[in-house]
Amino acid sequence: MSKRIAAKYKIDRRLSENLWGRPKSPVNKRTYKPGQHGPSARPAKVSAFGAQLRAKQKLKGYYGNITEKQFAGLYEEAARRKGNTAENLIGLLECRLDAVVYRAKFVPTVFAARQFVNHGHVTVNGKKVNIPSYRVRVGDIVQVRDKSRNMALVLEALDSPERDFADYIEMDVGAMKATFLRVPELADVPYPVKMEPNMVVEYYAS
Repeated sequence: MSKRIAAKYKIDRRLSENLWGRPKSPVNKRTYKPGQHGPSARPAKVSAFGAQLRAKQKLKGYYGNITEKQFAGLYEEAARRKGNTAENLIGLLECRLDAVVYRAKFVPTVFAARQFVNHGHVTVNGKKVNIPSYRVRVGDIVQVRDKSRNMALVLEALDSPERDFADYIEMDVGAMKATFLRVPELADVPYPVKMEPNMVVEYYAS
């Protein structure tokens, strides 16, 4: 098992939730936390702060366990913007290039999306971009580079019935091209588990 896959499953086990809705997640068979006392451990009472921390860990983990510095920076930007801070935070996360690559089903996981971008396999409006946190804007076209279109990883991901395309992305599957139509709100994002960005806001505001 690669370190990336192991890290992904570790997040699932720690949170006792199948964050990405994947059939191979260990949580599907073992809903308890890791460790020798996991199966028999009693559910711990969770404080308000504990619930807020868990909400932050879930959201941060879902996007490939991005660094605390990056995540806190996104929160600060969301708080500065007009409107609902929780909705702003979701919008900023979904505008990340690695998130758009994942939503377009160019790769099977958000971890693979980060690596795919890092290795220079995608373009934005015809120019190669290899920064996963790059901010995609409405109307931008994200496309797999010609030399990368026959990669087994890409072909299998596009053909997989495991996930649907997000409705805020217009797909041209044949050209392996995704157009970012709009910044989504929480209700638009196809999370397999319940996300609570309002509690993330409370965490940072406390």
